[in-house]
Amino acid sequence: MTIFRSAFDRMSGRMGLAFWLLGVSAAVPTPSAAQSIPNDDKATFNVQVENDLFGSGSDRNHTNGVRASYLSAQDDIPGWLYVAARSVPLFAAEGRLRTSYTIGQNMYTPDDTSRTDLIVNDRPYAGWLYGGVGMTSDNGQILDNLELDIGVVGPASFAEDTQRAWHKLIGADRPAGWDNQLRNEPAFVLFYERKWRAMYAFDVAGLAVDATPHAGLALGTVYTHGASGLTLRFGQDLPSDYGPPRIRPSLPGSGFFVPTRQISWYLFAGIEGRAVARNIFLDGNTFTDSHNVDKEPLVGDFQAGIAVTFGDARLSYTYVFRTKEFDNQDQPDQFGSVNLSLRF
Repeated sequence: MTIFRSAFDRMSGRMGLAFWLLGVSAAVPTPSAAQSIPNDDKATFNVQVENDLFGSGSDRNHTNGVRASYLSAQDDIPGWLYVAARSVPLFAAEGRLRTSYTIGQNMYTPDDTSRTDLIVNDRPYAGWLYGGVGMTSDNGQILDNLELDIGVVGPASFAEDTQRAWHKLIGADRPAGWDNQLRNEPAFVLFYERKWRAMYAFDVAGLAVDATPHAGLALGTVYTHGASGLTLRFGQDLPSDYGPPRIRPSLPGSGFFVPTRQISWYLFAGIEGRAVARNIFLDGNTFTDSHNVDKEPLVGDFQAGIAVTFGDARLSYTYVFRTKEFDNQDQPDQFGSVNLSLRF
């Protein structure tokens, strides 16, 4: 892992542009006709935890995130919402629809959490507490995700309380600078993402390999960015999903999975480039003056991990390397993500 981190360190800087261009070029091809997909009458519950303890072992930048979501069974949605979804021009034709409901909390801190003063050249303390509702369309080869998240940034996000309670529980030092966090502000973001499943696929020694490009857009007071990238997978039962989900901003996966084996696994790796117009956790509050830093306009994510399916349960781990997001950031961000999905 040290070798990979060293290599990533050397590639950070201006490489964000290369990731962006690579992702765009991967997403250009037009997929073939939709494949038929089996009926799935089971809903899925997902729990995700992201923490730098699972990656670099430090306490900085995107230091913690938790997210729980419920994804309905295929076409198990209200009639009026079904009609509305069919009118969304971005959704692929003949896609099977699912609705999603989400609650989550993200937490961001500077590098030195022992200082009580405002660290002007490091990122602000910030928290984001939100709920979301979304729609997923899957036609067997194209996956479309549309989600609206609405919540609050600032002390009302309870990020300070969460981090201090957790540090007290594990006997870690008390974070001292939360008095400098972003102020309370209602906030929202609308996400849209498309993935092309197995744009390139073949078998090696009885195991499957596929390459899945994606593109996406975020609009709102929390994030505004365009994104594109590519995910590679190697293992068993790849058509069961589109990769494990992550807390946004991130490479997209799928909250649902439809296994065809009792036990299966796959390894995955991916990149994403984002052209960033707004990130409230760096730009500061939208409607009032607050601590802020100069953000990088291009950010790249690298990820690698493993997903294992046991019957109606899917467990995954993802290691994430994120290039520098703002001027004067000492080093790129590194954290891990754990996801558990249960079908019922």
